[in-house]
Amino acid sequence: MKRSELAEYIKETIVDVLTEASQEDVETQKAYNDELEKTKELSADLTEDDEVEPTAKDIKKNDSISTISRKLQDTSKEMKAVVNKWKKSEGEEKEALLARLKELTKIKKELEGLL
Repeated sequence: MKRSELAEYIKETIVDVLTEASQEDVETQKAYNDELEKTKELSADLTEDDEVEPTAKDIKKNDSISTISRKLQDTSKEMKAVVNKWKKSEGEEKEALLARLKELTKIKKELEGLL
């Protein structure tokens, strides 16, 4: 087979393969490409946020793990004390203690999130 015949054969094969692709296949591929572009944009946004180094002010502002854990222990102790008072109380005092317990629960969850 001569070089020109081989080149012609390759061209014909490529044309046959490309014409076999239906319009549905083309539309599906476009949809995949659109989703890929969206994913690339989202991942680029995420990596930009992740690469930001904390400033010295941010580091000083944040509490150390030991401070946070100590605050968490204090909050847990206070919650136990409030629960004991709540069990013994009645009426409006019980409602006030319940509100305090809800506040302490929020604080506890925030502290646990920081650890």
